[in-house]
This record gives sequence, C-alpha cells and structure tokens, in this order.
Amino acid sequence: MPDHNRETDVLSCQGLTKEFIHGPHEKVKALDGVTLRVARGAVTGLIGPDGAGKTTLIRIATGLFAPEAGSIRVLGIDVTANPQAVQSRVGYMPQRFGLYEDLTVEENLNLYADLHGITPETRSERYPQLMHMTGLGPFNRRLARQLSGGMKQKLGLACTLVSTPDLLLLDEPTVGVDPLSRRELWQIVYSLVREQGLTVLLSTSYLEEAERCDMAVLLLRGRVLASGPLPKSVP
Repeated sequence: MPDHNRETDVLSCQGLTKEFIHGPHEKVKALDGVTLRVARGAVTGLIGPDGAGKTTLIRIATGLFAPEAGSIRVLGIDVTANPQAVQSRVGYMPQRFGLYEDLTVEENLNLYADLHGITPETRSERYPQLMHMTGLGPFNRRLARQLSGGMKQKLGLACTLVSTPDLLLLDEPTVGVDPLSRRELWQIVYSLVREQGLTVLLSTSYLEEAERCDMAVLLLRGRVLASGPLPKSVP
C-alpha cells in the first residue's frame, strides 16, 4: 500500500488474516487478506452479514486479537507490536457493552472514568457534555437495568467517550434498537465527527446504513468485496 496517505489514515491494514479453530481439526479464516484504510475525520462503515469478519477486524484494531498474517496500524502505531499504546487512545463499544445493571447512569460513567484515570475536574466538564449529547441528563440517577434498549446504547456510547478517544470503534451499535433510537445514535455519531473531528469506524449488517457513511467497506466471508466513498447523508 502506498505511503502517501499515511498522515490522513487513522487506520490502515494490509493483507490482514485471522484464523480460528472450528472443531477438533478445522481452521476457519475470519479474515482473509483484508486491505483497507480509514480516513481521518470521517465515518467508515464495515458492512456485511453475520460471520463476515467485522467484529474480528475491530477487535484486531483494538489489540484484543493478534493476526496470523498481515499488518495493521492505528493512529500511526503498529497494533501487533504495541497494543496497549493503541488501547489508551481508542474508544471501543462492543456489541454487548458491559454496563452494570445495578448501577445508575452516573455510577456507570464514574466506573469507566475511574478505569481511565479521569480526574474530577475533567469529569465535571465532560459529563454535562455527554448527558446533553445523549439526552440522558434527566435519567442520571436511574439504574441501567431500568433504561430502554436505545438508552442503554446511548449510555454505553457515553461511557466509551469519557476518555475522549482519537478513534471510535463501534461494533453494530444499532442492533436491537428501535428506529427512533437508531436515528438518534446516528445523529450523535455525526455530531462527534462534524463538531469534534472524531474518526469513527463502525460495523453494521444493515445495508441502508451504508448510505450514512462517508466510506463503506463490504465484507463477506472475511474478504473485502468492494470499498469506496459515498455521498454524506443527513441522519
């Protein structure tokens, strides 16, 4: 891959391959020679059905998995060589985000802030912004288990953003979410990109959501079938 886009690419991978053991003797390639780029300050969508390799690619980008072959750089860092340096600068929201159901909205935020070493001064500035952006302000003292599915996703996103990451990785954030909450989640994503210059890589199995992305990468059985820029849609 040429180097001329290196400064504008927040994530780039070349020939990325990842295998898993399926059964006693069979190996399955979750990723099979994937090459792609994620441009700075844009929304890039990994589009594909279940089993396409979307989650595997995102987990490799966070340093949770190591590839068998190929290379991947995130924020200029070799992820395989230095995963902790990457993890301190990215926000990762998995499909089933780890909210604590017996904690309130604020207590969940405090927990993730503690994990990232966020100071009280930074919290007092950051929390009101997150509550306003997600609309969770009136529910600050509500237990997480009492939130709707869409509100839980918004809380998960707020927890992910407590550390103000340089790259936001969202693994199927709209699965199981009602249409209104799905639209609101997209509005939040676009506000992060437009107002804060954040770079977002998200996965989805909904083809219509590809139209909301600046760049779409179509994955099937671990391979890139097509990729390219798309006109930006209004969420």
